[in-house]
Amino acid sequence: MADYLLFATERYGLPILQPLADALHARGDRVHALLAGGAAGLALPAPVRAVDARGAAALRPRAVFSASNEVPTFAGGAKVQLFHGFNVEKRADGRGHFRVRGLFDLYCTQGPATTAPFQELSRKLRHFAVVQTGWPKLDPLFRDDGGASAALRAPAGARPVAMFASTFTERLSAAPHLLEAIAAQVAEGGRYWLLTLHPKCPPELFERYRALAGPNAAFIEPERLVTAQRAADVLLADTTSVVSEFVVQRKPVVTFRNRAPKPHMLDFDDPARLPRMLERAFDPAPELRAALAAYADAIHPYRDGGSSGRVIEATEALLAGTLGPLARKPLSARWRALQIRRELGYWGR
Repeated sequence: MADYLLFATERYGLPILQPLADALHARGDRVHALLAGGAAGLALPAPVRAVDARGAAALRPRAVFSASNEVPTFAGGAKVQLFHGFNVEKRADGRGHFRVRGLFDLYCTQGPATTAPFQELSRKLRHFAVVQTGWPKLDPLFRDDGGASAALRAPAGARPVAMFASTFTERLSAAPHLLEAIAAQVAEGGRYWLLTLHPKCPPELFERYRALAGPNAAFIEPERLVTAQRAADVLLADTTSVVSEFVVQRKPVVTFRNRAPKPHMLDFDDPARLPRMLERAFDPAPELRAALAAYADAIHPYRDGGSSGRVIEATEALLAGTLGPLARKPLSARWRALQIRRELGYWGR
């Protein structure tokens, strides 16, 4: 029996960590969680044990699994990056998904599209290992959820189900632009809607979208995002990473002004075109289905619900030394480690 630490700095990190916590518990290990920043004050269900920064340091875990760009280096153990989303090209590689901060020993990548770039970085920098495992957050997409998604879909009756999700990045967010068009679709009632927003979206947007809930729509909190994705037939979104999560199921997506539109997306830029775009999504052409399948295989080929297990196996391989020796971390990582200590309020050894 060993101790492991889970780390997140945003609310959306919890659904990423929960399947991994379940897999560790199934092995008989003890699981602890340090939740900071936007995740502070939240909790993962027992028997996950909440700890503060001092408790994390005293724990001396076998490994720390992070659903953040950062990790508490003072906690000891292997530092494992799980990622908080897919690469949706919001930023240039040097500032976005492929930015290496020198804090992690192991990157558990989601699929070939991200594995190859990180392997190239690993060969160049040599201070971290890379193993393609799939993403723990998506394990529940491919497992029996005890009827949770069916219950979410039940109010739809025989109607098809559309889901809306939006990023918080102001220049990329569809939420302000599509509110009236979505409200019209909800009022029409031909389809049932599951509505959700990124936790960092402005409070006034949350209020307006929550107000659409009723017989034709429900508002979904971030912790139920994966359940909503299982329940929905089609996704309407923007440049949020939820697009990629949804596509892994090979279901159609409609995107509004996506920063990097691709063949598997039905992208549009005029809210008045929403009804027509939804019609196309609910009756997808063969070439669209083929594009969805190809993209899904590139970003996350696993459909067995076993990514958490592969993350644990990769971590054990790292600890056993079978992934090869790692070079020393860059000096820049020491400065970032001090910043993390300041952010978490810990100055002990």
